[in-house]
Amino acid sequence: MILQLSVFMQNERGRMADACRTIADAGIDIHALFVADTEQFGVLRALCDTPATAAERMQQAGWRATVTPVIGVRVDDVPGGLAALLTFLDERDVNVEYGYCVSLEDGSAVNILKTDGDKALEAVLAEAGFAIARPEEIYDID
Repeated sequence: MILQLSVFMQNERGRMADACRTIADAGIDIHALFVADTEQFGVLRALCDTPATAAERMQQAGWRATVTPVIGVRVDDVPGGLAALLTFLDERDVNVEYGYCVSLEDGSAVNILKTDGDKALEAVLAEAGFAIARPEEIYDID
């Protein structure tokens, strides 16, 4: 399981910069970032060194921030790598609420997924031959 920082924000000019500055001022490094938005609001999702500390600092600065558990699944960074993973999940009636990818230098990609699956999902994926990514594979952990 990987812990992700999730920050709710208004979709206004400069808000993403302000959020990232708050995280940076806390000395926390962002390694992957995804923003989903609507016309009025957005959710910034980030993989960072210390997500719990990041959420706490964001809250202290007045942001609505939480830590969200997600899974990371490593696949080959080739056409169809993600499709195979998503097909596997679909065949098991696992809903993927959202996802994003991080390409790594070794030719693989880590797919970060928020699912409605239970805690056993990582074991099911591993048993089927999928490589579960650990946080230390994506970013440095102190």
